[in-house]
Amino acid sequence: MKKTVQQRIATLLTASGKTLSAAESCTGGQISHLLTTVSGSSTWYLGSVTSYATAVKESVLGVPAQTIREHGLTSGEVAAAMAEGVRALTGSTYAVATTGLAEGGDGHYPEGTVWIGVTGPAGTETRLYQCDHGRTGNIRRFATVALQTLAKYLEKDINR
Repeated sequence: MKKTVQQRIATLLTASGKTLSAAESCTGGQISHLLTTVSGSSTWYLGSVTSYATAVKESVLGVPAQTIREHGLTSGEVAAAMAEGVRALTGSTYAVATTGLAEGGDGHYPEGTVWIGVTGPAGTETRLYQCDHGRTGNIRRFATVALQTLAKYLEKDINR
């Protein structure tokens, strides 16, 4: 039976003794839900911040207000800052973050746009992804793609 992406992540983190946290905006906790479906996830998954409000992104995750003003909430810069912020907050080895538009466009990006940020010892990377599956479908797809992006980052970093 083929492993799910969250099972691949679990295997990598368990074998290396590393930890993970998440900062979610447009995925609303879906990443955390998927990760915690894996038995034993409490040994490597430290937790998450679901930051729908801009004030929470700034005050809890430490996203600079200037970054939001200059680049917008739906941006690679904000996704990177969210990932870096939750990693610092939790003390995890790695972090993943999402910010985007599950429903409705913002004048710059259409509905179904997400920026994913991943960070760890090898630095921070971002990825833009777009789909069109309606609000619920977009949220599910965003979470899956974020985990796939994270898994690739982990495979590259842990196996180097």
